[in-house]
Amino acid sequence: MKEITIATRESALALWQANFIRDRLIEAHPGLTVHLLGMTTQGDRWLNAPLKEIGGKGLFIKELEVAMMEGHADLAVHSVKDLPAQLPEGFSLPLIGYRDDVRDVLLGHPQGLAALPQNAKVGSSSPRRQAQLLAMRPDLRIESIRGNVQTRLSKLDSGEFDAIVLAQAGLSRLAIERYDACPFSVAECLPAPGQGALGIEIITDSPVRALLEKLSDSKVSRCVEAERGISAGLGADCALPVAAHGVLEANGDIHLRALVAEADGSRIIRAEAKGGEPGQLAKEVVEQLLSHGAAGILENARRL
Repeated sequence: MKEITIATRESALALWQANFIRDRLIEAHPGLTVHLLGMTTQGDRWLNAPLKEIGGKGLFIKELEVAMMEGHADLAVHSVKDLPAQLPEGFSLPLIGYRDDVRDVLLGHPQGLAALPQNAKVGSSSPRRQAQLLAMRPDLRIESIRGNVQTRLSKLDSGEFDAIVLAQAGLSRLAIERYDACPFSVAECLPAPGQGALGIEIITDSPVRALLEKLSDSKVSRCVEAERGISAGLGADCALPVAAHGVLEANGDIHLRALVAEADGSRIIRAEAKGGEPGQLAKEVVEQLLSHGAAGILENARRL
């Protein structure tokens, strides 16, 4: 293939990611021409309701997948944390890599969560973040916030919220530095499966797969595969309070930590294990979570 097209959303972060992968592809394959196809998705258009109410994060990728099916694009670049654990039939994720900082970051007070006033209003649309924040500060008022990174920051700066929580990776990629940023440690706020990593989605039998081989990163992909195995094993998506983070150890094993939480943070079930095979490791951790009541917690969360 001498010419390919990347389907991308038109937010600043999505365009950064698409351009980054375009540059990596050109570096790996001199002479390759890479175009970008900018698109506005349903998720970008419907900003006045929580994602859970209008169909979840899948609304951000459907149009990109249609573009690939119709031959207008060859691949799409995603933040892996925004992808469902199971892709639609006919699509695959042959490349996961380029992982940045996995942490969540509080914006609004440089001294962090403990310094926020009583009953502070915190913007986050993530049930995972909400549960862990409320476990630390039950008095907080967590309210949904939608839009791209710049839109959310403008809502904070206008006084609509006392603080907001974003992924540090997005801020880093957009070179946004703020005096009022205070990252959470992974122990304080366990990340979403795949957080900080980029994933390239293609039609399963597409010849573009061969072009991606030089970009592969087994260290990142193994850890993220284990993390995504938690979501898949629990039948969960990003609309549920589930977190997972894998770390590659010196001996090649993955140390996988995961949690399932009540939406109000009143109960958090944690599990962890180490192993070399991502799928088997995820299965072991899922079994631990289920044995301690994760299924009931997730059923409660689905009713909310």
